[in-house]
Amino acid sequence: MDSRTAQLLEFPKILNALAGLAASEPGAEACRKLTPFSSLASIRRQTELLILAREWVGVTQYRLSGFPSLDGLFTFVDDRQQGRLDIDDFTALSQVLRLAGEVRDTLTQGDERYLALRNELNAGAWPQKLVSAVGRCIDAEGRIKDEASPELAVVRSEIRSIHQRCTKKVKDFILGRDLSHFLQDEFMTLASDRYVLPLKANFKGRFQGIIHDYSQTGETCYFEPMFLVELNNQLQELKKEEAVEEQRILDYLTGLFRSERPGVENCYIFLVRLDVLLAKVALGEQLDARPLEVSAEAALSLPEARHPLLVLAGHQVQAVDVTLRPGDRTLVISGGNAGGKTVTLKTVGLCALMAYAGLPVPVAAGGSMPYLPRIFVIMGDEQSIEGHVSTFTAQIQYFSRAWEQVDRDSLFLLDEFGAGTDPTQGAALAQAVIDKLTERGGVTLAATHFPALKAYALATEGVRAASVLFDTKTKKPLYRLAYDQVGASIALDVAREHGFPAEILEKAEQYLLLEGSETGSVLGRLNELAVQRQGELDELAAEQERFQRRRGRLEQDFEKEKSRLLEEVRSASQTVIREWKAGRAGRKQALKKLAEVRERIAPAVEPPSMPDQNSFGWDDVEVDGDVLYVPWGKRGRVVEKDSKKQRAKVDLDGVAMWVNGSDLGPASPQKRRSEVVTPSAPASGPSLTLDLRGMRADEAISELERFLDGALLRGVTQLEIIHGRGTGALRREVNDFLKRYPAVENFALAPEDRGGDGMTEVTLK
Repeated sequence: MDSRTAQLLEFPKILNALAGLAASEPGAEACRKLTPFSSLASIRRQTELLILAREWVGVTQYRLSGFPSLDGLFTFVDDRQQGRLDIDDFTALSQVLRLAGEVRDTLTQGDERYLALRNELNAGAWPQKLVSAVGRCIDAEGRIKDEASPELAVVRSEIRSIHQRCTKKVKDFILGRDLSHFLQDEFMTLASDRYVLPLKANFKGRFQGIIHDYSQTGETCYFEPMFLVELNNQLQELKKEEAVEEQRILDYLTGLFRSERPGVENCYIFLVRLDVLLAKVALGEQLDARPLEVSAEAALSLPEARHPLLVLAGHQVQAVDVTLRPGDRTLVISGGNAGGKTVTLKTVGLCALMAYAGLPVPVAAGGSMPYLPRIFVIMGDEQSIEGHVSTFTAQIQYFSRAWEQVDRDSLFLLDEFGAGTDPTQGAALAQAVIDKLTERGGVTLAATHFPALKAYALATEGVRAASVLFDTKTKKPLYRLAYDQVGASIALDVAREHGFPAEILEKAEQYLLLEGSETGSVLGRLNELAVQRQGELDELAAEQERFQRRRGRLEQDFEKEKSRLLEEVRSASQTVIREWKAGRAGRKQALKKLAEVRERIAPAVEPPSMPDQNSFGWDDVEVDGDVLYVPWGKRGRVVEKDSKKQRAKVDLDGVAMWVNGSDLGPASPQKRRSEVVTPSAPASGPSLTLDLRGMRADEAISELERFLDGALLRGVTQLEIIHGRGTGALRREVNDFLKRYPAVENFALAPEDRGGDGMTEVTLK
């Protein structure tokens, strides 16, 4: 992208708005220097980062703090290989390292997906030694800590001791001689880095000592009593030792900085990149924008696109849908002045630049942009009086320079190309330009008033026509596009709207009639129909949205009712089991209550496929034949028939139960599901098998209790418990539990040919 394209599309204004959302000046400067990325892979990676950052900010509500620039520090170290960094340098460095560590830790915590965000922004070395040393030596206010070295701690301790001694001596001196009326203030201060007393000037000759300075008014002299001279001398010596030790510490830190320079730069770049990324997120919130899909195969589809600068300026922006059908490479937009043609072209160009720069784009969800890295723009009046170049000449010169670079990866925006010369020749030239641009395979958007170009757009394959819409009554622009039609220029209507003299307009209308070139009535009718169709489409979209909302509410109500019903059944079943276990209900009574619960919910359970039962009767029910139990929608096998009561005992995947013949239907052919059911002798009915091998005793007993409860609910009386031989401990635990379980009629070890003492056979009451 050349600077001319960026300036014509006003991309720097977008970057300035982005910079205003950065937390630091280095981040803001990086925002202003942002350019579209040079490869599709880079664009996709930045888009993925933006999506991840949006999610991370939404979850954590993280806001980056400001941090100083380190560019001057790096320059100083490069220019002066032996130079020492001062305390201000390390104060700034400390802020950067501390903040980088905090952000790094924040990204490490929580969802592991955010590690990708940290690794992408911070893939280099980490200056661990310098981070530790600076944290130990420099405090948050930019001072060297006492614990930076043992020597510094000792010196500063002595300095504080001298301060305390000076304070005590001064206090004793003032109170002992009642000198408070001689002093301007009853406290000690510093002058020439020595402790002094603020003495009234007219009393300066009454005491022995040294006068170091006077106040600006001359009413106060800063007086050093003789008893402080020795302490002040000691203080000066200690101050020199402190300065030497501080310089030694700074030398040490500077050496660490030089040795871990790459890691420091990595931390700094990490924060700058994160600042830019979070500014992009903030820009997306401000514009109600989102990352846009960019790929080589994607179609140009910008639903509800809005010009970002108009949104940032606070204008009420009418969104416009800009779409090319599969196979189309060119869009020709026609229609009246001030209808939004130029704004549409700039919107597309800016959306492309923002998407290629990894910025959120103000379009609705589902938009896409083909990868078109070469963007060319011919926009508006480009004449240059100083260069003796007319509008038409400027357009021709630019197009001639750009033509050799145009290919299928190009986006060309043409605003009124061919204007400024003879209309017939200008239209022919514009038509030829669009023809050749379409042949080269790139994407072209053109705005025009030429009638020949309008007709060309309707008739040419690969080219789509669109018209900006106007209100049919007020002639006010609607700032929307109607596709596959052309629009009138309505120049006379615009002139009338802006107070053009009526007599001139009447004369112009007469000339139009004489020339036979008045097509406004036909195109006006097309505009009216397009506005009507757009209104119907808007109503249809609104109705569809209402339907989707209603459907969503119904689905939520259904899920709630289903959950309520299941909970009701579960509660009723648990109540019946508790009553049976407590002895308040017999086995038959419990089974009857469970059947009542089943019958109550059966009408609410619609089987997945209801077969035709008209041709299925009692005579069709055969022992060992497959049938469908309609209330449950389950396939089963007939075990027994009771023709007198017209009831059948049906095995439903291991659960045998008596059902009414009227509830049976033909079984549709399907593959039977395999269950963990081991049939035993036919005379005893089906049996269920539970394998407890490998379980701990407490786990096995818990599983056994659930298994027995389930068997009772299913009506199964014959059970097999596999516990294995081993030491026999698990067998004894199982047998002890079976003795206590009230529904067990009897149990015994299985025959040797069926497992012996490794399995227990159980019969329920």
